[in-house]
Amino acid sequence: MKERLQKIIARAGYGSRREVEKWIELGRIKINGSVASLGDQIDPAENDKITLDNKPLRKLNIAPRLRVIAYNKPLGEVCTRHDPEARPTIFDALPKLGRGRWIAIGRLDINTSGLLLFTTDGELANRLMHPSTEVEREYAVRVRGEASPEVFKQLQTGVELEDGLAHFDQILDSGGQGSNHWYHVILREGRNREVRRLWEAVGFTVSRLSRIRYGSIELKRYLRLGKWKDLTEKDIQQLQIMAGITAAAEATKKDHKIVRTDKKHRTRIHSKQKTRKK
Repeated sequence: MKERLQKIIARAGYGSRREVEKWIELGRIKINGSVASLGDQIDPAENDKITLDNKPLRKLNIAPRLRVIAYNKPLGEVCTRHDPEARPTIFDALPKLGRGRWIAIGRLDINTSGLLLFTTDGELANRLMHPSTEVEREYAVRVRGEASPEVFKQLQTGVELEDGLAHFDQILDSGGQGSNHWYHVILREGRNREVRRLWEAVGFTVSRLSRIRYGSIELKRYLRLGKWKDLTEKDIQQLQIMAGITAAAEATKKDHKIVRTDKKHRTRIHSKQKTRKK
């Protein structure tokens, strides 16, 4: 059965669908020697020769074993596979794969640490990163000075940035000492440097920033900087449900424990918000 080329390559674990589409637009992918276009469809069971930069992409009809890992990114690493300045990248410390490759679910800038997820499934990565999915991202952010209730309201109502209106869904006061103050902020999109730019727009300088949650996955305290950990099957199923992958969602409806865990997490967030307001 024929399907779009980018979907087949992503499912085989070579990259996210968005990444594969860029390769096609740049003319890096060929079908039987001819440059591919975005509308092309193939049947992975047939013997078409698909290449990326003239290197064959093999076993497109067999998806690699599904894995998702959590990585605690240190400061100073860049979110690219090959850096022209030879800086360390987020892929340097990841485990080797027999075939396919690790696909990053989202990005963090060089001065941001914390949770990054990687998967072997390009379709899962694409769906989780797509703006329509609105996956929650939670960050611990340290700023210089303490924000007033008026600033809180402005950040949650909306601030006009150069690429459009942006806001935090929630802001939780986490205390601080001296001139530094910590907050936890939650938003549902991943624009470039969005957390920093929102704070800067209301007159605050961010001195420390770390992502501590992506959707249902939290950064565990025991996961040290520069280390990774495989997610459990239940964790992966939760991500599949958020991504709208039906087969996983149907299989997991029977697992009430997963649902209760998610509700418990959200209750914790909202209870903190109520405490702060008091």
